[in-house]
Amino acid sequence: MRRFFLVIGMMLCALYSLAWVMHLMPGKVTKKQDTDKVQLLHADRLYYNQYTNREAQFLVGNVRFEHQGALMYCDSALYYEATKSFDAFGHVKMVQGDTLSLTGDILHYRGFERMAYVGTYQNEGVVLRHRQTTLYTDSLVYDRVSDMGYFPNRGRLVDKDNELTSDWGQYSPSTRDAQFNYNVQLLNPRPPKEAKSKLLSDTLFYNTLTGVAHVKGPSNLYHGDNTRVYTTNGYYYSHTDEAFLYDRSILDHVAKRLVGDTLHYDGRTHDSKAFGHIDYDDYENKNKFYGHYALYNDSTGYAEASDSALCIDYSQRDTLYCHADTFKVFTYHIDTDSVYRVMHAYRHVRAFRVDMQAVCDSLVFDGKDTCMTMYKDPIVWQQGQQILGEEIKAWANDSTLDSVYVINQALLVERIDSMHYNQVASKEMHSYFRDGEVWLNVADLNVLINYHPFDSDSLMIGMVHAESTQLKMYMKDRKVQRIWMPGTTGQMYPVDQTPANMRFLENFAWFDYIRPLHKDDVFEWRGKKSGTELKESVRHIAPQQKLSNIKRIKKHESVHSKGTP
Repeated sequence: MRRFFLVIGMMLCALYSLAWVMHLMPGKVTKKQDTDKVQLLHADRLYYNQYTNREAQFLVGNVRFEHQGALMYCDSALYYEATKSFDAFGHVKMVQGDTLSLTGDILHYRGFERMAYVGTYQNEGVVLRHRQTTLYTDSLVYDRVSDMGYFPNRGRLVDKDNELTSDWGQYSPSTRDAQFNYNVQLLNPRPPKEAKSKLLSDTLFYNTLTGVAHVKGPSNLYHGDNTRVYTTNGYYYSHTDEAFLYDRSILDHVAKRLVGDTLHYDGRTHDSKAFGHIDYDDYENKNKFYGHYALYNDSTGYAEASDSALCIDYSQRDTLYCHADTFKVFTYHIDTDSVYRVMHAYRHVRAFRVDMQAVCDSLVFDGKDTCMTMYKDPIVWQQGQQILGEEIKAWANDSTLDSVYVINQALLVERIDSMHYNQVASKEMHSYFRDGEVWLNVADLNVLINYHPFDSDSLMIGMVHAESTQLKMYMKDRKVQRIWMPGTTGQMYPVDQTPANMRFLENFAWFDYIRPLHKDDVFEWRGKKSGTELKESVRHIAPQQKLSNIKRIKKHESVHSKGTP
């Protein structure tokens, strides 16, 4: 008997320690007087011991209590009938309705406040089950008035989809709302399945019915091995594996980062959408996108930017700034050694770099052969030179310009002063570069030239007008060193005797008013003046024979052959 009282004393100490922890917890409901008696339904043995505890009834064996719809079971108990409370020991269990059960090793129940303090001798020995949700912890305080369970030590909540752990938390069976604090972790899906998403935070609100988690404060969402989303305010929808994040949230994937005022991440499609002052940085390829909308897919490598979009390429010696209504980037053979990207820029394209500027309607950059193709009224400027045509292709080599190819209605203009311009017009034109400087210009087919030679004293001699089938201009330090033409016809005019109608070629145009002047000027679209746009040259297609025409011709020939003597 002495040993029995010793064990009872140790259990009481543990219960009172648990009750003392609960008094320190926030959110404690004000004591509510309850006149309903805690009913003792059964005990195998009942006795008093006035020397050990004069106020308690000693209950042993299959003990059962009932209080306002809740049934409580244990192996033994000390029952304080006057205070409507009891201390229960061994295989403790509380059942409320057919949806909630609470089990542990020890239980201190206060009937006036309808408060249950449950403890255990083993890790996660206290278990609260409610429908498809189970809460495991070392100690739990369950407030029946507010229908709220608190765990002051580490707890683990498991539902049909997720597992959540934290150092402190609470759960309400009636609302299905849970709050977790300190070292919070959410795994989706729950073990033993391998988690596709892991959410780490210090403050998290979660609803087991909707599967929605709301994080406040620094939080990280990991998806797979390569994707991390950082936020201080956001919602994670575990049922659909989606996150809606606010307050300049950040997505990192391999060597890429996407930042936006608002961020939406879809773990199923791997799409990330950013809204409002977006910032996309590709560290590997050394380019950035700014704007007010961006889309990035971390499985396909597809990216898109629009609404005041700006592309910045810092892979070369000088930074290139490019604006367009919309940018789209496609990645091919991703996760292989043959990976390459193709970028499309649509409408109102303007680009600025210190040594080169360009405008066009749209362009495509193919990373496989490092070729940029400009479409619809493209113009490129380099220092005092301007080149245009129906289509312009530019190739790079080791991040420097290698060659430029102008297709149809090519025009190269070099400004000498406000009155004099060197001009070359042809059907096609090639420019070749060394160390970023042009060293050879080649014009082919229907070549027209207006060229102003200078003497050794840098005085203009006159103007040469010539026509040829081909022209080669060898350059050095951006100055013409030598010109070669086969079968040329033309004439040289002295400076003061050049006819006014010969000073400019028929398709001459100087579009300096369109040229981007600095990196911020790429946003100011200035189109060509009316009537100066290029009219696409007509390419006649060779007539093709149709099967019906061939049959008709053969029938006609057959009739005539029969009538031939």
